[in-house]
Amino acid sequence: MSQLPPPPPPPSGGIPSPDDPAAVDAQAGLVHRVLGTTMPVLEVDLAPGQGLVSHSGEISWMTSSIQMTTQTAGAGQKGFLGTMKRAVSGGGLFLTHYDAVGAPGTVAFATKMPGEIRPVALGAGREYLVHRNGFLAGTDGVNLTIGFQQKLGAGIFGGAGLILQRLGGEGTAWIELSGELVEYHLAEGENLRVHPGHVGLFDASMRFEIQMVKGVKNMLFGAESIFFASLTGPGMVWLQTLPIANLAHALAPYLPASEGSTGGNGGGILGSMLNS
Repeated sequence: MSQLPPPPPPPSGGIPSPDDPAAVDAQAGLVHRVLGTTMPVLEVDLAPGQGLVSHSGEISWMTSSIQMTTQTAGAGQKGFLGTMKRAVSGGGLFLTHYDAVGAPGTVAFATKMPGEIRPVALGAGREYLVHRNGFLAGTDGVNLTIGFQQKLGAGIFGGAGLILQRLGGEGTAWIELSGELVEYHLAEGENLRVHPGHVGLFDASMRFEIQMVKGVKNMLFGAESIFFASLTGPGMVWLQTLPIANLAHALAPYLPASEGSTGGNGGGILGSMLNS
């Protein structure tokens, strides 16, 4: 059992990307493909000597020649401090390395939410900030660490605040974004204000800050959040239309309350997400 046969060519079109897909393939030196639409899966073919890294537990399936190794080091981080920085950013304490041993093989990663998977080419002057659950997998030269952290209160992300991961290094990373993708190319000085949950991916060189909504009525009655993420060009921005926190809050009123609960939060998995 070796590499899986390639699928039929995908339909025309595709998700926004700052790089030509063929160039991404050439830089990574391996073959990858995104299968499916609403709940896509990433398949990567590895030749002997090639490897990938992902968060522990992300694997969906793999062929028999793929060897897994789970450890704390990886994605450009070593030692206790580096590991903790990656964990705070959403990367977790452990990473799993996948290597093809003795023969070519295939490893696959499926999305956890309806959305998109897209490749991002990394190199000198090509770093990005991505939402804390965005990193799906990457080649061995990818660096992953915390890029931004700010408390936003209990109204957003269950009180966890906004945390962004910084993607750098050399190679290719695959990013998972939920819902549809909307792309903006901001010119020098051009500004875009975004609900923090919709921030998916943007150039690390852009100016980024958190601003409060102006006006007492706007703060009290105008929106679920009293904060905006402010992005200022030049640079590229990719927004996601379905933040997981928004989905959880939308479904919460229709779920039974957990035992002993007097609030409106639902039970089960979504209740846990709201209470985390």
